Amino acid sequence: QVQLVESGGGLVQPGGSLRLSCAASGIIGSIQVMGWFRQAPGKQRELVATITAGDSTNYVDSVKGRFTISRDNAMVYLQMNSLKPEDTAVYYCSVVTTRSNYWGQGTQVTVSS
Repeated sequence: QVQLVESGGGLVQPGGSLRLSCAASGIIGSIQVMGWFRQAPGKQRELVATITAGDSTNYVDSVKGRFTISRDNAMVYLQMNSLKPEDTAVYYCSVVTTRSNYWGQGTQVTVSS
């Protein structure tokens, strides 16, 4: 059974930090890309960051310099620093393999004073 389990979300004040983790299990195929997406209320889901099997990274402009994506085998992490209220969203982990594309259930990140 395929599972992507995210953790690390929560409530943080502006300027604070959070570290999201995603553990993938039961994945079929070789992992090609791992990434994080987010969806704020009333908005479309957007790409936040990706990391390839070769450790090449890509970030949406709004998080460059503040967020860092990393991976370790079947784990993917998102270190989020200098958080802003506009970063508030449900964050989803995604894994793309040679066979399919998998999604986690999401973890809520709320940035508010």
